[in-house]
Amino acid sequence: MLPDSAAIQSGIRKAVAAIIAVVLGLVLLTALLITGFYLLVNAAALALAPLVGKPGALAIVGLACLCLLAFFFYRMTRPARTLRNSEDRQSDTGSSSPVDVLRSLITRNPLEAAALAFAVGVAEQKDPRLKNLLMQGGMTLMRQSAGPGAPESDESSAPPAPEN
Repeated sequence: MLPDSAAIQSGIRKAVAAIIAVVLGLVLLTALLITGFYLLVNAAALALAPLVGKPGALAIVGLACLCLLAFFFYRMTRPARTLRNSEDRQSDTGSSSPVDVLRSLITRNPLEAAALAFAVGVAEQKDPRLKNLLMQGGMTLMRQSAGPGAPESDESSAPPAPEN
């Protein structure tokens, strides 16, 4: 049985409304971020003005902003370091436990681990199968982002599938 046009139109309206809400949310957050930076720079200049005068304060704040910007682009453009330490050597030989492998993955990928923990925390409330899928996918992504020297663990390090 084919869905009627009213159901299709309703679904399309909901999808368009969701997309518009996401775009408006991103625009609002970007505007708030830019305004926050502007107010922070302005407050720094106002705080320094009694000490060095307004031109000196603006020069100091501008130089600080340029240094932060240069540092940001330096960190973004330099090649990634390979983390070859004793933990990696132990895991290559297979003498480390799955807990050690997880600790090293979390240490090397803190943002991915935090995002995975948040997603699992949200998913755990609703569907345990989704939680298991998120854990397996997150572990695979962290192993891939760790590079070619990352330890490949067997199924023993995967979280157990919940029974329903």
